[in-house]
Amino acid sequence: MSHRKLEGRARAMKPRHFIDIEAIDAATLRRIVDNAHAMKKAGRRVPAHLAPKDIADQVLLMIFEKPSTRTRVSFDVAMRQLGGQTISLNHADLQTGRGESPSDTAKVLSRYGDAIMIRAHAHASITELADNATVPVINGLTNRSHPCQILADIMTFEERSGDIKGRQIAWVGDGNNVAVSWMQAAVRFDFALRIACPAQLKPERDVIDWVAKNGGKVELFDEAADAVKGADCVVTDTWVSMGQSDESWRKQLLAPYAVDKGLMQCAAKDAIFMHCLPAYRGHEVSAEVIDGPQSVVFDEAENRLHAQKAILAWCLGA
Repeated sequence: MSHRKLEGRARAMKPRHFIDIEAIDAATLRRIVDNAHAMKKAGRRVPAHLAPKDIADQVLLMIFEKPSTRTRVSFDVAMRQLGGQTISLNHADLQTGRGESPSDTAKVLSRYGDAIMIRAHAHASITELADNATVPVINGLTNRSHPCQILADIMTFEERSGDIKGRQIAWVGDGNNVAVSWMQAAVRFDFALRIACPAQLKPERDVIDWVAKNGGKVELFDEAADAVKGADCVVTDTWVSMGQSDESWRKQLLAPYAVDKGLMQCAAKDAIFMHCLPAYRGHEVSAEVIDGPQSVVFDEAENRLHAQKAILAWCLGA
């Protein structure tokens, strides 16, 4: 059979998208995290049995509608350490900036590359891209969810504290896209998640309903101390995400949810602190906490690289 026919058959298969944690079964997610641990231990050269076949001939197309430090660099380095290549594009580089649809963009880019990673504003853009692509599409962040971050966070937790199954995680602050992915992960990895946030910023009802339907151990609290009590890990995020214009209102609303030394003392003695960065000391977290011995934020940042190597390998068929 010719190379063209083989390639056509491969493209005809349904691609493995990584859009949301809820869309992937628990066993597959567990394998991805386990492979991330193995890849980190192996160093810069990914063992052949963990890497996709013919990776040297494969190209990851990276699209950035939003600025990025960790997502851009970690995905680029991840693909290179796997042995593949990358092309980075921002919104201005593409005709989507002039009105071309995500569906047409997906059909064209599928002819050029072997996977697409996009950091987008609207979640609908990435779902439309995935619905029309014949190569894997990876969610590098949308206004709804941030699944790659949470796999890196779970990896980080397990490095410090062992298996996350059955443990207690506390989320404090805005019920945003990162919180949504934590909620989905609580179901798939079977840990308890306690969320403290203002009523105005609670996660969307459809996410809460999905968790309840799937037996997730997720509780919502009004007071930060109630959620953090006895937790193995305390997580927060910036109060104002890119593109949000209600900065002063959010800061005022979220001030009682700042993570400081006093709040961390409500958690377990060996609790760790996480933040996906960028962080704003003196707002959502005190310098004493984020720069203190309980903080693992830079381990988290490093582990984006290893988690994304494992996600790419799975999407590309390893």
